[in-house]
Amino acid sequence: MTASVTTTVTSLMSAIADVGTDPTRGGYSRSVYSTPELDLRDWFLSEAAARGLDTETDRNGVIWAWWNPEGHPLEDAVVTGSHLDSVPGGGAFDGPLGVASALVAVDLLRARDLRPGRPLALTVFPEEEGSRFGRACLGSLLLTGAMDPAVAASLTDDDGTTFAELCAANGLDPAHLGRDDEALGRIGHFVELHVEQGRGLIDLDSPVAVASSIIGHGRWRLTFTGQGNHAGTTLLADRRDPMIPAARTVLDVRRIAHVYRGARATVGRIVPTPGGTNVIASRVDLWLDVRHPDDAVTARIVAEITEAASMAAAREGCESTIVQESLSASVGFDAGLRERLLGELPGVPVLATGAGHDAGVLASHVPTAMLFVRNPSGVSHSPAEHVEDRDAERGAEALADVLAGLLTTAPHTTAG
Repeated sequence: MTASVTTTVTSLMSAIADVGTDPTRGGYSRSVYSTPELDLRDWFLSEAAARGLDTETDRNGVIWAWWNPEGHPLEDAVVTGSHLDSVPGGGAFDGPLGVASALVAVDLLRARDLRPGRPLALTVFPEEEGSRFGRACLGSLLLTGAMDPAVAASLTDDDGTTFAELCAANGLDPAHLGRDDEALGRIGHFVELHVEQGRGLIDLDSPVAVASSIIGHGRWRLTFTGQGNHAGTTLLADRRDPMIPAARTVLDVRRIAHVYRGARATVGRIVPTPGGTNVIASRVDLWLDVRHPDDAVTARIVAEITEAASMAAAREGCESTIVQESLSASVGFDAGLRERLLGELPGVPVLATGAGHDAGVLASHVPTAMLFVRNPSGVSHSPAEHVEDRDAERGAEALADVLAGLLTTAPHTTAG
């Protein structure tokens, strides 16, 4: 007999509130395949089992939980879900809100006695944030074939563990990483619910929005090299200190980005080598994140930052190099699917987002859409991220409404 569970998003989120808390940074640190993230994966599997859902983990580490009470073939499915990993010291809702809402949506559909005309799958994608291996949306990139599996397998974390080694330690065969046409071919429509990572819904006074697009974004590593030396015995005039051009470049990033309306440019991580308090660094690495709705503008911003970094390095007798680590073009979600969501949710606003998501990766392969739930703090990737209980429940209800509409009508549109 099929299990029946009725719960709330708030109760599900409360059940995982102690998993992966970070006493140093605040918030949560749940990197992929860390103990906290594995605990959350087990939590999801347990909740899926309580609902009688059939679960499987594919060769790229994506978890699938199937609700298919009518026994339909596992094709042209409606799929919803998100991720469970976090940035270091991240908020409680980025990722888990979408997973918890998907579980509650199943409860709501059952309570409505819905008889689905298509299968429904709930998914959990690994390494969406890229906090462990530096590549965001790694699971969906592998699933869709957008990333070379050999490159993914060779990625290393700060401890020197490769992604291949970590996969093997968690029951995945690294030789089988990569595009999965069977799994991808099961998806008829994909809808991801996510906490809004800005203040659009605050200003619009709405608990829920439908996404229009994801702003193009990329990550680059800038490296400044100089001469390591003693902090106490080396005169200022004799130094080739790479920290100086690195610091100037951080300021130049803000100056350059200000010229372009709608641009976001951030340096969120700086690593000096060797990193001693009384040592002049021999090398400084900093990571640059640039985003803009126009991909050509993103390229111009990066080119200007590259030139500024080179000039700053030369003034100090140092050298600079830049390496692109990832680049995602702007993504427009499927217009036909977006209109279907708006038909189920009349009056909700439509918003673009500057944050990347697995939905953005899937968008070039299947009709894809997103729902955003209001974050009254307007802050994300931070312990200050928040969702009010009533908005969390309204988001799950909106997701259930959308899924109900898709599950009871089967036409499959082409992504565009």
